[in-house]
Amino acid sequence: MRYKAVVFDLDGTLLYTLEDLYRATNHALRANGLPERSIDEVRRFVGNGYRQLARLASPEGTPDEMQEQVLRDFDAYYIVHSQDNTAPYPGIPSLLEHLHAAGLKLAVVSNKGNAAVQDLMEHYFPGTFEAVAGEREGVRRKPAPDTVLVAMEHMGTNAAETVFVGDSEVDVLTAQNVGCDCIAVTWGYRDVATLREAGATTIVDTADQVLQLLLS
Repeated sequence: MRYKAVVFDLDGTLLYTLEDLYRATNHALRANGLPERSIDEVRRFVGNGYRQLARLASPEGTPDEMQEQVLRDFDAYYIVHSQDNTAPYPGIPSLLEHLHAAGLKLAVVSNKGNAAVQDLMEHYFPGTFEAVAGEREGVRRKPAPDTVLVAMEHMGTNAAETVFVGDSEVDVLTAQNVGCDCIAVTWGYRDVATLREAGATTIVDTADQVLQLLLS
């Protein structure tokens, strides 16, 4: 095998989380008297962390203090409801099982809040990943390489031995900043044109295709 470790994005890659993110976003907007957003709008807003989601979901000109309240209301709602409609994408449990059995080290790095990331991983994939990291204060989020570099250090691998699997331009840029290879997937929250524009060269449509690439 070419790689020793695989680092996965979470939202749009391992788990379908959009419905719960959409509901949490509109809950927070309603609580602050702001107009709601469509699910396609929320799809475009996710990927850069909760603060950016709150900023983009709020109408242009919304005062900073109200955006902060939207963020707090989102966070409080989502941590309770993050598993209401969320589920692994087709083929993901089998993919992870086969990669684990093949001896590959696995990690998850997400721009989602760290508490929610830890809860979701423990619920859906207990004991599967050697390193799990979400957004935390004082640590630069993707596309900065910081969290991936920490994961690789924890797994004892370097960039040449690691591949990043994700569904967005943020993930493609993250892999570039780390200096590792990237597999971009089409079943998540961005279209192929966006992935290619970000520089993706390996793009797959199914979890089985990821498995074939990694174990070939």
